[in-house]
Amino acid sequence: MSGIGKTSRIKSLWVTYYVTGCGGIELLPVITSRFDAERFGIITSATPRQSDVLVVSGFLTTKTLRRIIRTYEQMPDPKYVVALGACTINGGIYWDSYSTADKLELYIPVDVYIAGCMPRPESIFMGFAHLMAMIKGDKADGWKRYHENYKWYKKNQDKALGNSKKWRVRDV
Repeated sequence: MSGIGKTSRIKSLWVTYYVTGCGGIELLPVITSRFDAERFGIITSATPRQSDVLVVSGFLTTKTLRRIIRTYEQMPDPKYVVALGACTINGGIYWDSYSTADKLELYIPVDVYIAGCMPRPESIFMGFAHLMAMIKGDKADGWKRYHENYKWYKKNQDKALGNSKKWRVRDV
């Protein structure tokens, strides 16, 4: 991608939020006038088909995991994933629950992790600044890894969710 293409991409990141439980409590201030994410080019998108970034926050049950994968697969390439909060990184306080998936990275590639329970808006902006730097340096390559290692991701998804033929968008 040319320098102009990279610059325009990092100055206009369209974001879809997938929020469960308490995961969205710190996202609301990010998009309000106090923190004003739009001044950094972080814009909320109406649908995943128009998004560049998927922000996943909160606990991941098997029901929500299926929908997160479907949302991710509907997004056009290049696409980026931000795992927000402890629950998406390692299961958080739900790490040993029978119905909770504890690591998002096993099912879709994650480009940026923002730790905390819940991370403050300042941490979210630092995470997005890191993502922008990764895009500029061609290091945000989760979408490429998904294509290259699709069979591995699909095996993990099927192990957690069972037969995927009914709900999967992409199947190779």
